[in-house]
Amino acid sequence: MTEAKHSPNLPRRRFVQGLAAGGVVLGMAPMLTQAQAQARAASPGTLTGDVPVLTGSEFDLVIDETPVNFTGKARMATTINGSIPGPTLRMREGDEVTIRVTNRLKEHTSIHWHGIILPYQMDGVPGISFPGIAPGETFTYRFKLEQSGSYWYHSHSGMQELTGMYGGLIIDPAEGDSIQAEREHLVLLSDWTDENPMRVFGKLKNQGDLYNFNQPTVFDFFRDVSTDGLKTALNKRQMWNEMRMSPTDLADLSSQTLTYLMNGTAPAGNWTALFKPGERVRLRFINGAGNTFYDVRIPGLKMTVVQADGLNVAPVTVDEFRFGPGETYDVLVEPTAEAYTLFAQSMDRTGYARGTLATQAGLSAAIPELDPPQWLGMNDMMGDMAGMNHGDMNMAGMDHSGMNTGAMSGMDHGSMAMASGLAQAGKEVRHAHTEYGPSVDMRVDTPRTNLDDPGVGLRNNGRRVLTLADLRTPGGPMDPRPAEREIELHLTGNMERYTWSFDGVEFGSSTPIHLNYGERVRIILHNDTMMTHPMHLHGMWSELESPNGDFLVRRHTIQVQPAQRLSFLVTADAPGRWAWHCHLMFHMDAGMFREVVVS
Repeated sequence: MTEAKHSPNLPRRRFVQGLAAGGVVLGMAPMLTQAQAQARAASPGTLTGDVPVLTGSEFDLVIDETPVNFTGKARMATTINGSIPGPTLRMREGDEVTIRVTNRLKEHTSIHWHGIILPYQMDGVPGISFPGIAPGETFTYRFKLEQSGSYWYHSHSGMQELTGMYGGLIIDPAEGDSIQAEREHLVLLSDWTDENPMRVFGKLKNQGDLYNFNQPTVFDFFRDVSTDGLKTALNKRQMWNEMRMSPTDLADLSSQTLTYLMNGTAPAGNWTALFKPGERVRLRFINGAGNTFYDVRIPGLKMTVVQADGLNVAPVTVDEFRFGPGETYDVLVEPTAEAYTLFAQSMDRTGYARGTLATQAGLSAAIPELDPPQWLGMNDMMGDMAGMNHGDMNMAGMDHSGMNTGAMSGMDHGSMAMASGLAQAGKEVRHAHTEYGPSVDMRVDTPRTNLDDPGVGLRNNGRRVLTLADLRTPGGPMDPRPAEREIELHLTGNMERYTWSFDGVEFGSSTPIHLNYGERVRIILHNDTMMTHPMHLHGMWSELESPNGDFLVRRHTIQVQPAQRLSFLVTADAPGRWAWHCHLMFHMDAGMFREVVVS
């Protein structure tokens, strides 16, 4: 895979928006024709759209390389049955499913069934749950479905997820769906780069902000002078320089290299989902991106969120929601106009994925302008600043000599460790601040614990934006027992080295986290970085708590915002070896990955 060039033959706007006819190069993917034929033969009520749909309890998937063209230059992608996304697999709760995966690549591959509760040997993580699928081999996944809802599947090998290897997975309830809609569409968001992902990763290792389009400029400085005064503007710029960070460092990759896709279609292609007037439509949103947080809205149309990470939630009506790689949201909409734009802008505001919800093909609605990028604020860097002696943001007195080891000793924070307010007397608590490794360039000693912040870029935008505090799983926690012990872990990074980790220790140097089979454990995640991390624990549900310790919602992937501390309970009911990692691909590959052993 050769590197993309921005040349006069490929204007930047075309590179960002892609080609109207981009995607899999038809005629070179025989499995695609077969998959589409199976989709057309599927029973009524299956998903509509261009993505193939396979139904039943037995499936055959073939992993291969297929030519694609999203930007005007042909590249080789990693595909499932010849398509991007791979076919949507539609199953039924209670069935035992058999999925035969044949590898036609020249390298090992794998498929992880994201969010699915199953035996660890079927989880599909090479080196943890199985060896992987060697070239020329067929591996058979077999497991019983114990849940229903919207999920997805993807490779857990190398960079194959970013080169096209992902697809939707829908499990219909055994007793009928409580969510009623006349029509439904799966909307799988992803991202694509013409560059070799390993080359992109190497560039980030050399310069972590290489793809940041929104670096502060001299014009931003004069704007700060006019609004805040010269002294404050100088102090603000000095602070960021001394921290060796940028207030605009919201995403590792931008549209400088990424094309944003909706169901495998670039924005210029205008993927279209049809409806009839008067219908209630269910949209199953999946973020299958390698490195992109999406902010999703449908201008002119309210969305009622009814499911999160495959599980029903108490309905909440919003204008917009943010979700990161690995997360899913199901929403209900009741369209009345002829056409609406499905608009999903990247967190860094350099590009967007886009499609149309319409009464007939060929229609389109106005595409909103990208929102202006917001800068990270002091709360995103330092957390809860109440009571801090930071004066007018003059950070010149901070001791930066130990930043590479995580010290921020010049700040008047009081206690270095923030009490969780959740620990019970006599219970074990493991505090990670005593175990910091070398991969740390900052620490947040007064983290914020609120869950009602939509995140940088979405604050005070005039729209009703979903937050974690809005979500409630009906029926309460799956396990009523209190936690028997607590485990605290810090999410850490070093941008100069482009390393990411738990407790400053990258995977490969870390030891497994051990859980006793059947125990109830409270896990506290404390984000010492200035990026949001979608944390995904395999094999077990994570039950998020409020800051007061009340049960909120059951998830398999939880966003942890910059300088934020949150907690969730886990029942260790799944014996075996499991993965736990940030679902931003390059963060995972750079070390934010741990093994969890339940025995």
